[in-house]
Amino acid sequence: MQIDLSGRTALVTGSTQGIGHAIATSLARAGARVVVNGRAEERVADAVRTVRAGSGNDDVSGAVGDLATETGAAAVLEAVPTADIPQSLLQRLIEPEEIANMVVYLASPQASATTGGALRVDGGYVDSILP
Repeated sequence: MQIDLSGRTALVTGSTQGIGHAIATSLARAGARVVVNGRAEERVADAVRTVRAGSGNDDVSGAVGDLATETGAAAVLEAVPTADIPQSLLQRLIEPEEIANMVVYLASPQASATTGGALRVDGGYVDSILP
């Protein structure tokens, strides 16, 4: 499945290593403009280089700041005033094709690490986990 995110911008927090770094690389590989974030300037610069190299996308930049602090959050907001790849609510009803896309994804080898008894595909969130 090829996903094209050209023209979209994503801020990936905590993306200097691990899961965040993999997400940043995958979003960049899909064509998104990616901003990696971390608390240390050197680690952010290293992550920018490795995400560019791993994705073949040069439209990768960094925003240094500890989002747990007011100063750090302000610095990141100043560096990235807008991003259009949300991590939470869609703020609209989901389209049937979006549910179909999730089914195709789940049937693909790309979903090999996806686990769980239920996956919500509704564009919203739940304040609590239901048994």
